[in-house]
Amino acid sequence: MEITASLVKELREVTGAGMMDCKKALSETNGNMDEAVNWLREKGIAKSAKKESRIAAEGLANIYVDGNNAVIVEVNSETDFVSKNEEFVSMIDTIGNTILKSDATTIEEANGLDTGDGTIADLIIAKTAKIGEKLSLRRFVKLTKKDNESFGAYIHMGGKIAALTVVADASEEVAKEVAMQAAAMRPLYTFIEEVPADLLDAEKNVQKELAINEGKPADIAEKMVEGRIKKYFKEICLNEQPYIKDGDISVGTYVKNNGGSIVTMVRYEVGEGMEKRNENFAEEVMNQVNGK
Repeated sequence: MEITASLVKELREVTGAGMMDCKKALSETNGNMDEAVNWLREKGIAKSAKKESRIAAEGLANIYVDGNNAVIVEVNSETDFVSKNEEFVSMIDTIGNTILKSDATTIEEANGLDTGDGTIADLIIAKTAKIGEKLSLRRFVKLTKKDNESFGAYIHMGGKIAALTVVADASEEVAKEVAMQAAAMRPLYTFIEEVPADLLDAEKNVQKELAINEGKPADIAEKMVEGRIKKYFKEICLNEQPYIKDGDISVGTYVKNNGGSIVTMVRYEVGEGMEKRNENFAEEVMNQVNGK
């Protein structure tokens, strides 16, 4: 029986499997739709739906640069072991380079991008079934720089931390130094102006209460808060942080001394803010062996 594009499309919509998997399933079952669905299930292609409730807080972050465009991505897996898998790394490269060449700004838009062999969503479904763990594109940010600006890209711990920076009127080497700073010192924001007002107010209240509890009068406590907030900014804002290679100057001053200024920064730490798996791995392996 001829395997038409419409048949492949129909099976794909029913199962959520990738285009090539659907085509193969139909070929193996002589175009019988019901048998093709079962074939995909037997091969594990439909496993991904059962894994939706599982926690994928491991994985890798990476950065892809092409001219004036760059993208930083995080793709998650359930275990650190899988994040070292060649197929997983190759999948991230495909996802990153596909997003880099697109205008996608949301996960939904990214998942619908064509990789040349189905969409990103298709790729993730197929690899989920093959690798046997829940995989997901968690987040990405695409940056576009001006001609007088430079990207700084730094990957730490084999992809557990990634930092992407943009500096104006300074070299790529300077930008990379700033990215290394961001990776190491975990700034939450680039500039003081980016700190949310509610977060700042909460920190001021905490510091005021601490000063009062130390026995300081209210007026002295207020002055102490000002000093402590400046210290707080040096912890959470990249531009204000002491430069790790020269603690006498800030990161902003380091860049200024090299003729430039910081434009922006994006830092990803894999799994940050996510619930981590807390399971008996040996028990899980036995469950898989026993078909559970």
